[in-house]
Amino acid sequence: MGGDTTLRRMTELLSVSWADGRILALDLETTDVDPRRDRVVTAAVVIVTPGSPGARPEVVTRTWLADPGVEIPAEATAIHGISTEQARREGRPAAEVVGEVAGVLAEVWTPTTPLCAFNAAFDLTMLDAELRRHHGRGLELGGPVVDPWCIDRHVDPHRAGKRTLTAVCEHYRVRLEGAHTSAGDAIAAARLAWRLARVYPDAVGLVAPQVLHDHQADWFRVGEIAYADKLEGYAAARSSNGDTAGADRLRARAADVRDRGRSWPLLPRDAER
Repeated sequence: MGGDTTLRRMTELLSVSWADGRILALDLETTDVDPRRDRVVTAAVVIVTPGSPGARPEVVTRTWLADPGVEIPAEATAIHGISTEQARREGRPAAEVVGEVAGVLAEVWTPTTPLCAFNAAFDLTMLDAELRRHHGRGLELGGPVVDPWCIDRHVDPHRAGKRTLTAVCEHYRVRLEGAHTSAGDAIAAARLAWRLARVYPDAVGLVAPQVLHDHQADWFRVGEIAYADKLEGYAAARSSNGDTAGADRLRARAADVRDRGRSWPLLPRDAER
């Protein structure tokens, strides 16, 4: 009888998804797209705590506006809406902002509370770089990461079209409110993670968070290698057409992509930046 009870309890535990527990989500809006060189402009951390059966979860959102200390390009302002003038007038020093963001993560992010971020390698590498820039320390990974972008690329690799947050939310019928705001994108990342756990229970939802984290590192590496192979194919075509300079640029890009693939969710450090 005792053995039957133990087996039944183990079955119950295996049928519970991490997505039914507490999760948090992160999003950063930035000055540009190089996470080791560019700077944080806005940040949001969202903490989702499930309620009682049938009740809506509790959602707590923390947001920050930073003065990055550099000019915000017009192209970036067109995306997230924050100008250099507004950041200087209303934003807080970048060192304070990134320190507080890291502090909130350190309090909530644990081995049993995963962190959701869409294209997590960008946001976490950016935060790591900012912490090193302003505080002389890197980002401590408090627990597993769930990256809907990485997961979607693995579970549905042949789907045509873009894999932006907007496109992936549309594909999985997930609400995205306030696109390109840190709070809106962070909440959408959490919703996407929950939906992917439901759509793909065996590959995602019923996998222990740390095991899923390790799987994503492998999936990221495989995806980056495949992309690098494609770039090298384009380079060969350019070379055969006499475009040596274009071929060299593509080969250099392919090498960078392969290098990225060896480290997730924090991308390799470049000592010269």
